Amino acid sequence: MKTTFTARHFDPSSDLHTYAEDSVQKLDQFYDRILTCDIILEPVPDDDNPQQAELNVKVPQKLLNAKEQAPSYEQAINMVIDNISRQLKKYKQKTLHQR
Repeated sequence: MKTTFTARHFDPSSDLHTYAEDSVQKLDQFYDRILTCDIILEPVPDDDNPQQAELNVKVPQKLLNAKEQAPSYEQAINMVIDNISRQLKKYKQKTLHQR
């Protein structure tokens, strides 16, 4: 799986970059045919949840997308990983039933 990391309008720490990459690697346990993953982190003008994480996951014949906001980037990453893992499980079920 090819992974790209983008931080918009801020400079991420190396710890944050590593945390995001490691979290995305765990998606392989839900579906092993993931082609690419794009992690996008950016600040948003929201007082309660100023950090946003977006994840685009390309699988055969489909692009899965999730976007979450939270008080910290780590929380946003965890929420978006949970969201995408649910989508991957659903996608896997659908492809298994089509065969």
